[in-house]
Amino acid sequence: METNTDIRRSVFIPEGVQVRASETEGEPSRVIEGYALKFGVRSRLLVDRKMREIYYEVLEPGCVTREMLDNSDIRLTLFHDQKIILARSKNGAGTLEYEVDETGVKFRATMPNTVYGDNALSMVSRGDVDGCSFIYSTREQDPACVTYERSTEEGEDIRLRHVHDIKRVYDFTLTPSPAYEQTEVYQRDMEEMASREQPPADEDPGAHKRETLARFREAMKRRL
Repeated sequence: METNTDIRRSVFIPEGVQVRASETEGEPSRVIEGYALKFGVRSRLLVDRKMREIYYEVLEPGCVTREMLDNSDIRLTLFHDQKIILARSKNGAGTLEYEVDETGVKFRATMPNTVYGDNALSMVSRGDVDGCSFIYSTREQDPACVTYERSTEEGEDIRLRHVHDIKRVYDFTLTPSPAYEQTEVYQRDMEEMASREQPPADEDPGAHKRETLARFREAMKRRL
């Protein structure tokens, strides 16, 4: 089994990406900034296609370091499209700036004077695009990098994946919503599940959560 595999994860941060206020009076800003990822926040449901299992993920503080980022070739893209490069940092130098703080990894970049740069500015300004995700690699089978436990709160029985050490980051991308990568589960399945998050007043929350997860697992099996 491979121990170092590129894995795409989506980290959605509502209102986490914005156009920076203009520093020059009378001129619109072309700077987009926000958090590409945050530490200690449980993700939405993700899917492990190989294991045929749904799970949550938490990026632990310290899993990303400035040194690691400075040794990476990171592209800021739109919708993970590698043909749309809005900024880039290669070995710590370039048009993509970032910093690691107690919250996570914050980035900023001046959008290019291109159609894609203009589109990115327009969509972020309007709020149509307000989140970020990223691509990274780690050693999946190394307990120093990744550990697991079970999440059993509110009737759940789902694997919880803790990421302790990311080896390299390849991509930050602007996106309107989290993607469910490496899976054929349709967005409507996720939306149906989300719409059932709140049980009727006379229904036991634990039983409701178990039924919802069972429905989602069945839908996942049909897609995989």
